[in-house]
Amino acid sequence: MEPTSSHFPDNAARAIADPVLRAALNKLESEFHRDRAAMQARLPEFDALRDQARAIKDHALDHLADLLESFEAGMADAGGKVHWCRDAAAARQTILKICQDAGARNVVKSKSMLSEEIALNDHLAANGIEPVETDLGEYILQLRGEAPSHVVMPAIHLNAGQIADAFREHHTDRDPGRDLDDKDALLAEAREILRQRFLDADVGITGANFLIAESGSIALVTNEGNADLVHSLPPVHIALASIEKVVPTVDDALALIRVLARSATTQEITSYTSFVTGPAREGDVDGPSAFHVVLLDNGRTKLLGGPYRDILRCIRCGACQSQCPVYGTIGGHAYGWVYGGPIGAILTPGLLGPGAAHHLPHASSLCGRCEEVCPVRIPLPALLRRLREDGFADATVPAAGRRWVRLWARIARRPRLYRLLARVGIDLLTLLSGRRGRLPRLPFIAAWTRARDLPSPEGGTFIDQWKIREAGRR
Repeated sequence: MEPTSSHFPDNAARAIADPVLRAALNKLESEFHRDRAAMQARLPEFDALRDQARAIKDHALDHLADLLESFEAGMADAGGKVHWCRDAAAARQTILKICQDAGARNVVKSKSMLSEEIALNDHLAANGIEPVETDLGEYILQLRGEAPSHVVMPAIHLNAGQIADAFREHHTDRDPGRDLDDKDALLAEAREILRQRFLDADVGITGANFLIAESGSIALVTNEGNADLVHSLPPVHIALASIEKVVPTVDDALALIRVLARSATTQEITSYTSFVTGPAREGDVDGPSAFHVVLLDNGRTKLLGGPYRDILRCIRCGACQSQCPVYGTIGGHAYGWVYGGPIGAILTPGLLGPGAAHHLPHASSLCGRCEEVCPVRIPLPALLRRLREDGFADATVPAAGRRWVRLWARIARRPRLYRLLARVGIDLLTLLSGRRGRLPRLPFIAAWTRARDLPSPEGGTFIDQWKIREAGRR
């Protein structure tokens, strides 16, 4: 998809004005918070598992080159082939050539955010190959011509009526008056159409949740089982994976899967967890005759050697999105590229460059809820603050914003002036709020008060209240 991250303020304004989106996001945030709390109560050692997951990913990043070479060797021993790609263009062209060499005209795909990152579907279609998404959410979005809005639940921004409208518009060989109000009817119709697509496909393309160095295997985790059909039915299987997905052993992958499922959908484990090692062997009842893994860098090596290395621990569970109050207000599309929410606010500038996404690090309240739920303990607020500092230093933050920050810094370095202005500001806000106890409009923060009231101060400054509390203890 074409990045529009530089238009974030306009994207966000449109999202806030969409009542259907707001209703869907409110439901996501409340249900995820409730279900995650219940999951954690059932598994007291969950935080210890998170520590283990962080250690596994850190170890893998420390030894990334060696692990990738071991993975390639294991894949070759199993009869597969690894293709190394520096950037999106190289990955697109590599996948296209594999498809063309196989004489492919029809391709089935399981959900892969990396394929969205490299705009693979558009490239295949432009070269006469029809890609069909087989994850239900992704299939719906493909019909609507939209990108995913969440890394795990790509169509979370839609309601059943919008999905039914898309089916009626595109499934034109069916009775236009059929009942699609029932979710089971939508699912049955999609299943019937996609079943034939699986059978007709010349190539199957999946992502890979993990790459396992010791065996040259890939791990696939889904709730619909579509990835298993994508890799086992067509004669050619292509797995597209970014380089940081590699881990040393099967045990490491299983440890990460334990926190992945619980963080993504609050399940104990996803419905289908598969390990794939090479093409079909003699005597296998299914499986492809050719198996390719396309390994993509696309800026990750640069991240590995810099201050944002921790973001490469991400296992794409989407928990930070599901708990983020900013994402919960505007959704994923407002971020303007593949990755929304806190993960997108860091990864997008890291991969596209800060100039193309300078708004995103500021799209955060820094409340810390994203770090609280991250299964691999990525310090997301700290990384967002670092991006803000870098943006100020390299002038990707607009000049007006830098002037306000400089003014704030000068005041903050002068305690007496800071306390005086804080006291004057509190008195002024109290006067303006009057008996209402809130401020529906306020200069300089009109964007904030346009959507919410600002509560009036309930006392003096922090220092004043601290002095009162300390005096009461004596």
